[in-house]
Amino acid sequence: MFAILISFITVILFFILVVRVIISFIKKKQFPKKLMLVTLVGMVLVSTIYIYEVYFFTFDEIDREFIQNGPGPVLSPTGEYTANAYYEPYGGAAGGVNVWVEITRHDDNDSKKIIYYSDANDNMLIDWVDEKRIFITNAGPNRSNSIKLNVEHEIYHDRGLACRSWLMKDEYETCYRK
Repeated sequence: MFAILISFITVILFFILVVRVIISFIKKKQFPKKLMLVTLVGMVLVSTIYIYEVYFFTFDEIDREFIQNGPGPVLSPTGEYTANAYYEPYGGAAGGVNVWVEITRHDDNDSKKIIYYSDANDNMLIDWVDEKRIFITNAGPNRSNSIKLNVEHEIYHDRGLACRSWLMKDEYETCYRK
């Protein structure tokens, strides 16, 4: 919300700056240096927020206050991993629900990592294909975000934020998105 407000103010300041520059050239008045400086600071701030949101994404921003348990726990065939799905409601009455699948690796001090994040559909299931691959069914009447993933090397984020994140590049070899 803060980024939208800063963007809106910067756009307004930019239009005011353009008008004032045109007026200064036509009427031979002094160039609006302070307005230009404030507009440039706004542009730098908006650019910084955009770069942060796109390239420094992590799953830490998930709102865990109102999470609901989904399918799981589902133990892998060898017992090395456990998969759990969680639902994250957003937007109040007119909103929706996101779903993520978290893998717990038992032979590594129960370390956890999220390998799947998407909008939730009507049919959500988790099935192990073998000891390292999982099939996540997330299907609805008009769309499907189902995918088979290797839990050690692959990740799925429907909007692609995890795929572009510089902070998450070391956590996977292959990233899928819608």
